[in-house]
Amino acid sequence: MKFVAQRVSRALLTVDEKPVSEIGRGLVVYFGVKVGDTQAQAVKCAEKIAHLRVFEDDAGKMNLSVRDVGGEVLLVSQFTLYGDAKKGNRPSFTEAERPEQANALYLAAAEALRGQGVPVRLGVFGAHMFIEQVNDGPVTIIYEI
Repeated sequence: MKFVAQRVSRALLTVDEKPVSEIGRGLVVYFGVKVGDTQAQAVKCAEKIAHLRVFEDDAGKMNLSVRDVGGEVLLVSQFTLYGDAKKGNRPSFTEAERPEQANALYLAAAEALRGQGVPVRLGVFGAHMFIEQVNDGPVTIIYEI
């Protein structure tokens, strides 16, 4: 399992030109599921996202989490995080989990994040999404379990 978290001041996700999810200050998290990943890993990723200290405190140090600042998470499923372009120029996605299992683990991560007290907005699994985000910093963290 892998995620890419980006600190944002706001983000908007649309599908077919219709707004689906919107957040203010928080994190946009692109979430990838690898073949063989488990529910326990989804929960661990959610805990990491909830506690990731990437927001600045009064001294300007990154000591605060999305929970600490009352932020939100836009969680977006992204199988392309497991795209492998080592051979040739067309990525292979054989490491990405099949859609049914990936969606179940994506939803489990969202529920675990909510259980950590973090407001979560979702993308539309498997849809062609457009995401507008205003990166803050920018701050981007990549985590793989």
